[in-house]
Amino acid sequence: MSEGTRRPIIAGNWKMHHTHLEAIQVVQKLSYRLDRSDYERVEVVVCPTFTSLRSVQTVLESDRIPIALGAQDVHWEEKGAFTGEVSPTMLAKLNVSFVIVGHSERRQLFGETDETVNRKVKAVLAHGMTPIVCVGETLEEREAGETAAKVDGQVRGAFEGVKAADVAATVVAYEPIWAIGTGRTATPGDADETIGVIRGTLRDLFGGPTSSAVRIQYGGSVNPGNIADLMAMPEIDGALVGGASLDPDDFARIVRYGA
Repeated sequence: MSEGTRRPIIAGNWKMHHTHLEAIQVVQKLSYRLDRSDYERVEVVVCPTFTSLRSVQTVLESDRIPIALGAQDVHWEEKGAFTGEVSPTMLAKLNVSFVIVGHSERRQLFGETDETVNRKVKAVLAHGMTPIVCVGETLEEREAGETAAKVDGQVRGAFEGVKAADVAATVVAYEPIWAIGTGRTATPGDADETIGVIRGTLRDLFGGPTSSAVRIQYGGSVNPGNIADLMAMPEIDGALVGGASLDPDDFARIVRYGA
């Protein structure tokens, strides 16, 4: 599968924003701004907070809105004494399609490791959902020339013990930590180069057909003004959008890049 046949995927990560009532309004407004041709061209995903998942699911399904539902995190166990956690079984029952795994904020602020990311990837796949696996380097690592080694190691850790057939259906998001929420963005060329490294690691691990099938997004201060240039790069298959996805007008413009 070549870059020309990978369907772009643009996902909105709402992080800790929007109550369930606000989330309903945002999804409805977003649906008014998109039409069938947009959904045919791009796979659109929204990832609200856990408290909004059921409300957003109900709106998407009752109004037959072709936007996929995503979650921002998951625990790898199906149930148990894990206060405050949410299991993959619970997400699957809400018809969640995508789960963000290993976001840099989870790694930096909440102690996520390559090992826990790997457990979550396997749990998400086992419950019929698609992980969006986040990888990326810090500013210090970038300035030290360690970007390639960092993302290579994170990809290898995330997919250790996962079958090639399962990997082919996953999504990877390259999110340079220094660009998340800072207004700074990697140049399209730099982003494309690092995503090429990620695809090369996948090729080494699982072979050419699998690496060619995986969709790899860019994330890090993506906005309506830079999305077209990013999406023009051959290795970039979409975007994981943070702040700009909170506003339905901005997110619609991102989804409709080049239209």
